[in-house]
Amino acid sequence: MTSILFVCLGNICRSPLAEGTFAHLVEEAGLQEKFSYDSAGNGAWYQGDPPDPRAMAIAAKNNIDISRQKSRQIQQSDFTNFDLILCMDQDNVRQVERICPENSTATIDLFLNYTLNTNAAVPDPYYGGDDGFEQVFAQVMRANQALLEKLK
Repeated sequence: MTSILFVCLGNICRSPLAEGTFAHLVEEAGLQEKFSYDSAGNGAWYQGDPPDPRAMAIAAKNNIDISRQKSRQIQQSDFTNFDLILCMDQDNVRQVERICPENSTATIDLFLNYTLNTNAAVPDPYYGGDDGFEQVFAQVMRANQALLEKLK
């Protein structure tokens, strides 16, 4: 089984959408027994909160329910519990690498670099409008389609 942790800053916008779209694709492909996944944030500002309402709305518009997700901060155990830690932007990568313990067994990478071979970031839509969430949704869906193909 391959385990993946999607990481963004607060775990209420980008990483919940990445987790939700990956879960959707895995279920569609009937590969639930081959993958486990979760999401986390570098910060604890929203610990225990659901995703941003705009993230839930764009997911629901695409028949994906992320409303049961709860924000959490990345933990030391994540570095041994997950095979891949995929970060939404370079700042997230730097923060994750900064707290990475010596016994880590996880591969840490920029999400779009690992999936689409580009060093681009998934932009943070938090301070923008609905169109930013639509763009992020489309971007993480494309990246997760590539991720699933790569890992199959």
